[in-house]
Amino acid sequence: MRLRLVLGLALVLLGCRAVQPAQAFETAAKAAIILDNRTGVVLFEKNADERMPPASMSKLMTAYMIFDQLKGGRLKLDDEVLVSERAWKMGGSQMFVKVGDRVKVEDLLRGIIIQSGNDACVTMAEAIAGSEEEFARQMTDKAKEIGLTNSTFANATGLDAPDHLMSVRDLALLARRIIADFPEYFKYYSEREFEYGGIRQPNRNPLLQAGVPGVDGMKTGFTDGSGYGLVATAKRDDRRVITVMAGLQSAGQRRTEGDRLLEYGFREFQEYRLFAPGVPVAEVDVWQGVAPKVPLVVTETVGVTLSREARKGLVAKLSYPSPLPAPILAGQEVGHAEITAPGMAPVSVPLVTGNDVARAGVLARTTGSLSYLIWGAPAG
Repeated sequence: MRLRLVLGLALVLLGCRAVQPAQAFETAAKAAIILDNRTGVVLFEKNADERMPPASMSKLMTAYMIFDQLKGGRLKLDDEVLVSERAWKMGGSQMFVKVGDRVKVEDLLRGIIIQSGNDACVTMAEAIAGSEEEFARQMTDKAKEIGLTNSTFANATGLDAPDHLMSVRDLALLARRIIADFPEYFKYYSEREFEYGGIRQPNRNPLLQAGVPGVDGMKTGFTDGSGYGLVATAKRDDRRVITVMAGLQSAGQRRTEGDRLLEYGFREFQEYRLFAPGVPVAEVDVWQGVAPKVPLVVTETVGVTLSREARKGLVAKLSYPSPLPAPILAGQEVGHAEITAPGMAPVSVPLVTGNDVARAGVLARTTGSLSYLIWGAPAG
């Protein structure tokens, strides 16, 4: 077995993995998390798994349900939905639909995302599931399906209810799923205002309105039971960071802390990329093949998100047998790269053969065998 050491760059990490903090950091939020979107690495967390009232931040799940219906072809953006008396009478934030109106799904989506309209949420819930109660049950089921382990829903609006609870980790994962699963609908979160029925309302995201660099979503929340909360995401260059906060004491504090957490995620951490799909990571000697070597590659971009300090200790160890006997088929898994860094659990990435290598003819095999007996395996 041949081992090689490579110092350098990055890996696709599935799920949420925490990394060593860049430095001591604190926030006034009762619970908070910062997540690197592509790698899923947790850059900072505080009470991230505590179940708390999410207020209107849970409208991300309401929107996810609608996006899922649209993607599955069960709804269309220009479908018109009837507004019930119950939806019309909803308190709290409003889109200001009227009972008996037929409203396009796209307008209702904007009413939910931009205006945080409770009336729009109930209208869509009743259209999809027949009642808000059934819609909430379906929300809970869907949350479990997509890996949200600390979320249960009692309504479509986020109004306080005993069983309407989420963790900030679940909210961050949900934001990540929306970005990944529904890129064609994510654009609504960056719209700064929406007008319906002659009433123009601004997007409630304070970081979007303030022009914080790269911010293009996602959702605020406030009730007496939850305090002030925010799910925010920003993209700078080719990197996206998601942050979630809950339990803040004022809108001003929410704005300040949201900016601070995003800046921390971008400033103190970077994604370092090691390997790209199809680009040779190593070349391995071939035994009795028509070619003397075969490249080893990865099948997807490999990268890790680390603090600058931890980057100094980033190591990728390549492990594979050599020589490989022919015939060889492209895509055969023959080794792995083990990636380690301070504060990060080791991660193993498969190495596969980059192309076919046929077995050599009888004469070539005989010559190769004699060469091996006399000289040994070629240096590599």
